[in-house]
Amino acid sequence: MYDFAIIGGGIVGLSTGMAIYQRFPHAKVVIIEKESSVANHQTGHNSGVIHSGIYYKPGSFKARFAKQGSQSMREFCQTYEIQHEICGKVIVATKEEEIPHLENLYHRGLDNGLTIQRIGRDELKEIEPHVNSLGAIRVPMAGIVNYRQVSEKFADIIIANGGEIQLNTKVEDINEELDQVTIETSRGTTKAKMIINCAGLHSDRVASAAGYHTDMKIVPFRGEYFKLKPEKRHLVKHLIYPVPNPKFPFLGVHFTRMISGEVDAGPNAVMAFKREGYKKTDVSLRDLMESLSYPGLWKMAGKFAKEGLDEYVRSFSKKQFTKSLQALIPEIQEDDLIPAPAGVRAQALKVDGNMVDDFHIIMGKRSIHVCNAPSPAATASIEIGKEVVRRIPVGTSVTNKISTVI
Repeated sequence: MYDFAIIGGGIVGLSTGMAIYQRFPHAKVVIIEKESSVANHQTGHNSGVIHSGIYYKPGSFKARFAKQGSQSMREFCQTYEIQHEICGKVIVATKEEEIPHLENLYHRGLDNGLTIQRIGRDELKEIEPHVNSLGAIRVPMAGIVNYRQVSEKFADIIIANGGEIQLNTKVEDINEELDQVTIETSRGTTKAKMIINCAGLHSDRVASAAGYHTDMKIVPFRGEYFKLKPEKRHLVKHLIYPVPNPKFPFLGVHFTRMISGEVDAGPNAVMAFKREGYKKTDVSLRDLMESLSYPGLWKMAGKFAKEGLDEYVRSFSKKQFTKSLQALIPEIQEDDLIPAPAGVRAQALKVDGNMVDDFHIIMGKRSIHVCNAPSPAATASIEIGKEVVRRIPVGTSVTNKISTVI
């Protein structure tokens, strides 16, 4: 029997496994992952940004864990010689009506304890000469990294500590009993004293299988990208973001320098017809019907009808996508953009149509469920893992034989 079984081999599941060994060095841990490799979904399709935490409500998990996580992620990359770069980021106002929102965002960043600067048009031109701007916020601590490489190092650390990673293993049923949890998988039965659900796009289903109904549904949103042609990459020196619409829960199309040297442009945000639907043609009838039959989706759609329509127009019109990018860099032309891989965001949606706007962890009897961990979860992954492990009850039958370090 295992002490802990972690369901999901993305960056949050792996960071949790690593954190278990930091607290319980003699634990017996298994990570159960249905794919043939770790970090195959949200983590492997991540834009690679090390976020600062500027956008999030002061005091929230997102604000605290992004700020702390950006530091711990940098330290981890330095320790294990993982390529990364603290290139900095600018958040740009391109319209007069965006200036008050920019000011509000600046003060939110200060409230979150960030060292940021409010800069004018001339100062921005010195660092981003091609950007159209009426003013900006400079966020020096933002950076870039390959989160798949980070996840693979997390996995190496887990294995070095005696943990196991079971790939190509799909969870089919969970029975949470008085003194153990039985997990039926596609490769047989696994027993553990406690399970930790880090299943991302399927976290609500895993919680339900364990007997917990969460009053939320994971609705997948696909973020579609283009890349700049190599000869146009010089137009982007840092990370360039627009001022986000405070009424809309996505950040808007932006320019992201990648650790590979490429420059991504996007994303838009449209509902995916499959939880792992990275292409427009990817459809799962089960996933689609679950989303369409959920009242919260329709209530959310009613709130953001205009914004949602704009996202779908950009999804099918490269011309309109280009226009959105030109608001930031007017020199960008349609021919400068080439298709790039999409990502899918696992967004928890409440029945009232509101998005769950913070990381959300549910405690079970012998289980912990991470039921909402979208961006900036990769940045915050080390801190999320620590928080999950902090919630493991000490002095119970789960930990009384392994809690040698607390």
